[in-house]
Amino acid sequence: MAYADQQMSGNKITALIIVAILHVVVGYALVSGLAYSAIQKVKEVTSAVNIEEEKPPEEPPPPPPPKDDLPPPPIVAPPPPISFNAPAPQVQTVNQAPPIPAPPAPVALPAPPAAPPAPRFQPKGAAPKGNPGNWATSNDYPSRALREEREGTTGFRVTVGTDGKVTDCQITRSSGSPDLDEATCANVRRRARFTPATDGEGNPATGTYSNSIRWVIPKD
Repeated sequence: MAYADQQMSGNKITALIIVAILHVVVGYALVSGLAYSAIQKVKEVTSAVNIEEEKPPEEPPPPPPPKDDLPPPPIVAPPPPISFNAPAPQVQTVNQAPPIPAPPAPVALPAPPAAPPAPRFQPKGAAPKGNPGNWATSNDYPSRALREEREGTTGFRVTVGTDGKVTDCQITRSSGSPDLDEATCANVRRRARFTPATDGEGNPATGTYSNSIRWVIPKD
């Protein structure tokens, strides 16, 4: 009896479990179907109605800062004064020939000196009186030069005064022997006489005369 009750209780439990599972399956199917239908409805509604998202209200701009906190305006330098006395710009002409310079002013040349008047007489030089060969003879030969047999030619120039006498004598060419040169001027001073020189007016004037003396040892 007890075994039979226990068997019946087990069958009941099994049946209850199967019924519960069937309920669960049926409920799940119903819920799944309803849910699928509901989703399709929602899609239809959302596709028909365009729901716009509300934009948040714009925030008003911040109030301006108080005047006391504003930065000072920048300092602007005053413009430079405008000068109206500036020189006019120089305009250069292109391809313009340079100005021709003015000819120099004529220079007054000094007048040439007046030519001296022509002389009334032809000036003349001093002329010897007599033979100049007599101014020195073999007797005037210096004794030492004679002993040493020295010979030579001495050139001289004399200055003649207005009276015709020799006032000066200079050796212009030496004979090589001082004693012969000294004998030359000494004898010419003593013996030479001249007709004095004359100027353009014919008046006596100082003049010069040049010559030479050849000293030769005399032969016996």
